[in-house]
Amino acid sequence: MNFRDENWLKQFAKNLKKIREEKNFTQEKLAYQSGLSLSQIARIETAKTNPTLCTIVVIAKTLKVDASLLLDLKFK
Repeated sequence: MNFRDENWLKQFAKNLKKIREEKNFTQEKLAYQSGLSLSQIARIETAKTNPTLCTIVVIAKTLKVDASLLLDLKFK
């Protein structure tokens, strides 16, 4: 198993975008409310960067979801 495999990042990005849209958040709203930059949110959602655990927790708390939903890495 390759832990640097970009498929993990792509699935995380897909999960984030789906949950963000279900919660009626734009990238801008998520960035503002989480204190993260818009460019950072965009890079995470396009699997261009590997978010830290702290970033994942901040995003989950901002979206009011359990971080495990974002980390559901079953390939769908």
